[in-house]
Amino acid sequence: MSLSVIILAAGKGTRMKSSKPKVMHTLGGKSLLQHVIDTARQLNPCELAVVCGNGASEVVPYLQAQGINTVMQHEQHGTGHAVEQAKDFFQKSDQVLVLYGDVPMIELATLQALINEGDSTSLKVLTALLDDPTGYGRIVRDVDDKMLCITEEKDADEQTKLINEVNTGIMCITAKWLDDTLAKLDNNNAQGEYYLTDLIAMAVEQGIEINSVTSEDEMEVAGVNNRVQLAELESYYQQKRATELMMAGVTLRDPARVDIRGDMNVGQDITVDINVIFEGTNTIGDNVKIDANCIIKDAIISEGAHILPNTIIESSEIGANVSVGPFARLRPGTVLSANAKVGNFVEIKNANIGEGSKVNHLSYIGDTDMGSDVNIGAGVITCNYDGANKHRTTIGDHVFVGSDSQLVAPVTVENGATIGAGTTLRKNAPEGSLTLTKSEQRTVTGWKRPVKNKK
Repeated sequence: MSLSVIILAAGKGTRMKSSKPKVMHTLGGKSLLQHVIDTARQLNPCELAVVCGNGASEVVPYLQAQGINTVMQHEQHGTGHAVEQAKDFFQKSDQVLVLYGDVPMIELATLQALINEGDSTSLKVLTALLDDPTGYGRIVRDVDDKMLCITEEKDADEQTKLINEVNTGIMCITAKWLDDTLAKLDNNNAQGEYYLTDLIAMAVEQGIEINSVTSEDEMEVAGVNNRVQLAELESYYQQKRATELMMAGVTLRDPARVDIRGDMNVGQDITVDINVIFEGTNTIGDNVKIDANCIIKDAIISEGAHILPNTIIESSEIGANVSVGPFARLRPGTVLSANAKVGNFVEIKNANIGEGSKVNHLSYIGDTDMGSDVNIGAGVITCNYDGANKHRTTIGDHVFVGSDSQLVAPVTVENGATIGAGTTLRKNAPEGSLTLTKSEQRTVTGWKRPVKNKK
């Protein structure tokens, strides 16, 4: 049984008070429209098309970049008119599922239940029971509980407005019947629009079976019309994601104060403190601890790592039992090997930090390949940019770089070398030697590194 999916996303969204198209506003870090697209794709439709209109200059390129079919509704004359614009994309399928770009929380299981309800020739409608149905079209049934029609709010009398079963707008329709019937819709209503919901009365008149599935969660079918509703849905979304994390074995110190704006792959016995934001795709291993006020984006954090407060991590890989922060920033391309340590007010970018190496405080390490068991003193800077090009710094194993030193790339510090405090290194530092500069760089051969006094 082939299925086409049509997503309606042409509305202006006037009540959002925004120059941005309504469906491009974000929920959990992802556009409202993208939430619907991602769910629809899981149904494996033979065709997926989005009806665009207002804000098309932003929406259409966004969809084309994903290879999604777009249809233009240049003038908005209602939902029936919108679906008619997409006829070319559903005529050859068996069923058509109509979704809405501003109803982002619809669940895959609910849509599957709707598609599978009744037989392939019936008209299927997703309804919901609302405590306050104001603004929604009401489901009108006969004494035998059979659906007669859907009456829009502006066309409803007082008795009809008392009905609390409402139309969500989501329908699954036989494609051939839909194709034949769309042209018969009229706009004889308060809005002067062609309502897709009028198909119900037409199906009743023709003796076509009408089936319905009722969503038990009104937030699942809630549309976004203004920023208040968007904020309410954001709170619901975050609560749902937080619950999923806790059920997977993550301890959240306060589930109301964690934001998940992307995909999470988590192990067990992870602890996340308050005001942590996860963006993009993150993978967090077992026994990781993330302290308060951190931002984690597109990161891989291995087991036993500890991310201290106020740390920002972006597109980086953190090895096992690594410590980062507080107040550290890991920029894209950072890789920290196991047991490394990055301390407070340290920035690292596009650098590989070897196993057990330490960059403890007030340093910038960029475009660097660092070996194992290296100690970087306070205030060390790799000078990786010459004003036009970036250059790399190579630091071997067991290197000690004294405080307030500058390593002017491209430069290599060989295994076991020591760089004296305050050095500006412009030439390679030899293995196992002390290198330091004042006005002129010099190397002390045969120098022995101090050892820690035993108490």
